[in-house]
Amino acid sequence: MTIRYSSLKSMPGIDKACIHSLDMSLYQLSVVIDGAELYVTDDDDRMLRSINLCQMQALLEDLPVRETVLRQESAYDEMVGQSERLCSNAMEIPLRVA
Repeated sequence: MTIRYSSLKSMPGIDKACIHSLDMSLYQLSVVIDGAELYVTDDDDRMLRSINLCQMQALLEDLPVRETVLRQESAYDEMVGQSERLCSNAMEIPLRVA
């Protein structure tokens, strides 16, 4: 599911903002609201993306976010021919929004 960035400004609270590290310099944003993770889109319903982590963090400055993390999922298992995992291998690093 998705939510528009413009809608986030009127939210009373956002539990968590996850900046997904997709590639060496490609980031995408999702938010957790009331236990549901929603990917953030622009007003044209395109996924909100950036090639700059600081720029993505700046988008969160004026939002009521309780926690911000950088999330990366490793493709290592797939690259070396390991079987598919039953659980996530995502790593989350806490970030401070300035």
